[in-house]
Amino acid sequence: MARLLAGLAVAVVFLAPRIAQADQDLLLFPTRIVFDGGQRSAQLSIVNRGVTAASFQVALVERRMSATGEFETVTELLSGERSATPLVRFSPHQFTVAPGGEQIIRVQVRKPPELEPGEYRSHLLLKRAPDGAPQQRGSGEGISIQLHALIGASIPIIVRQGQLSAALVLTNLEVHRAQNGPASLSVDLNRSGERSVYGDLEVFASSPGKPERLVGKLRGMAVYVPNAIRRASVTIEREAAAQRLRVTFSEDLKSGVRPLAEASVEPR
Repeated sequence: MARLLAGLAVAVVFLAPRIAQADQDLLLFPTRIVFDGGQRSAQLSIVNRGVTAASFQVALVERRMSATGEFETVTELLSGERSATPLVRFSPHQFTVAPGGEQIIRVQVRKPPELEPGEYRSHLLLKRAPDGAPQQRGSGEGISIQLHALIGASIPIIVRQGQLSAALVLTNLEVHRAQNGPASLSVDLNRSGERSVYGDLEVFASSPGKPERLVGKLRGMAVYVPNAIRRASVTIEREAAAQRLRVTFSEDLKSGVRPLAEASVEPR
């Protein structure tokens, strides 16, 4: 159990820092579930490291991401948006986790034979119930991953049908120098294709006679279908602002596969 808690802690801190900030005693892993190919089931773990019981109600909701990464809950889908809600089943719908305990939410997907190729997405919303008592199941509208009177978090549930591909281009790289403190690099992630992209954005600095080094990173960056663009800002080391910068976006850093996208900006 100690090894599980340590792994979950690392995952939450890096992949979903706002969840950790909202409630340091509750760990949620994974932070996204993708059903691809023949996969039909998955599970979500909630670990309570606190000293009091924690109760939740769970629901599927539709959420839309803005170009700057903010989410809003919506009731009507736009053109190009496909809901995974009709395809997904999960259990339980409400539960209480005892101190030091763990709750598993089991998620299953059922694809009808006539399902059209494409990517379908909904979000599994966990809404914290007050006073340790479960509430009646509701829509959960207005709850976000940030801190509220009732703490809530949601993770994307993605169902892919068919052989889907995606491409990414990095544009509009611009270095910003603050009078005091670190500098930053802004960049646009331009997505095309039939599926979302999810990965890490890394910034490397180089100067004549010195090896290239990592000076900034954003983990868990996503551009969801049907969004075509995501604007990001990466904090970088102050001295790196005067050097040549190379930016990469990789969906799996451990695989050794070439980054999905790469671009550079020269010093001014």
